[in-house]
Amino acid sequence: MTNPQPARVWRRSQRCDSCACVEVAHVAGGFAVRDSTQPGAVLSFSAAEWKAFVAGVRNGDFDRSPS
Repeated sequence: MTNPQPARVWRRSQRCDSCACVEVAHVAGGFAVRDSTQPGAVLSFSAAEWKAFVAGVRNGDFDRSPS
């Protein structure tokens, strides 16, 4: 008999007020990301990939320049 996967606990920003936001869940070995409006489509990232992404966000690597 195999052990079932534990239920994912999806989190979204407290600033999300439209219910159309990105959600993140911690999973074994990394993180899962999904669009709350299409919860069946999930992207998976290793812990190292997620750490690099978060560092890039904090560093402003993804900030858009004003048009």
